[in-house]
Amino acid sequence: MNIPNILTFVRFMLMPVFVYFFFSDITNNYMISAFIFILAGITDILDGYIARKFNMITKWGKLMDPLADKIMQLTVIFCLTYQGLIPLWVVYVLLTKEVLMVVGSALLYRDKIVVSASWYGKAATVLFYLSILAIILLDITKVQSTFLIGVAVGSGVFAFVRYSLNFKKIKYSKKETGTINIGQEDNK
Repeated sequence: MNIPNILTFVRFMLMPVFVYFFFSDITNNYMISAFIFILAGITDILDGYIARKFNMITKWGKLMDPLADKIMQLTVIFCLTYQGLIPLWVVYVLLTKEVLMVVGSALLYRDKIVVSASWYGKAATVLFYLSILAIILLDITKVQSTFLIGVAVGSGVFAFVRYSLNFKKIKYSKKETGTINIGQEDNK
């Protein structure tokens, strides 16, 4: 297991820590949980940077890194919904999107195709992180938090539609196996 994979594993381990502090009665529990969420985001940035910079990319990392991100995001969304900070529909939309993404990735992986993130997927993740931090840390109204998370979810749905169109193109055109940047048509 290399350094990027260890960082991904650390992100998995931060999930229960986030939940523990988010629901604890200690002073500044939201501030501490936001710090843990930021730490998870930093491990995500670092593992990708180190893996690319030092050629430490592994198939395990390509599968587990996005899985860790999505599980962390869903964990945070469940917590925020449970506390009434965001509406329940967000859980349904994100859970459906993520399940479909995992199924699609698994189908491609079965054909030895590993999907890399695209710019629009990364942008959706950044918007998600920013909206979650604003909801946790700022004293905003329910309408404002719904708007922020709505923008993040909308960008995630946009990314999902783009991934779906590319999945269909990849799956049914019998592309050669290997790593495919699912956003590659945007770089032409």
